[in-house]
Amino acid sequence: MASGSKWTAKQNKMFENALAIYDRDTPERWNNLARAVGGKTAEEVKRHYENLVEDVNKIESGQVPFPAYTKSEPAGGGFRFVDEEQRMRSLQLH
Repeated sequence: MASGSKWTAKQNKMFENALAIYDRDTPERWNNLARAVGGKTAEEVKRHYENLVEDVNKIESGQVPFPAYTKSEPAGGGFRFVDEEQRMRSLQLH
């Protein structure tokens, strides 16, 4: 199993933040993203990006429903899935 087969929540957040910095016109984009994430190769980062684009395209085209989120209680701060079935379906996208 390659080191890039699993992405942690922290790596995904670092990836998202790095995407905001290194756009498609950035020289050595995939290498820069891999360094920003840590523990991933440029190829793994590129593949992760392509999978993300594919998922977004499926959602936008209506092939995959957007997960239903509700606002959590103020003390919880954030969002939660409406039900467990929706949460499990969304996990299958990744």
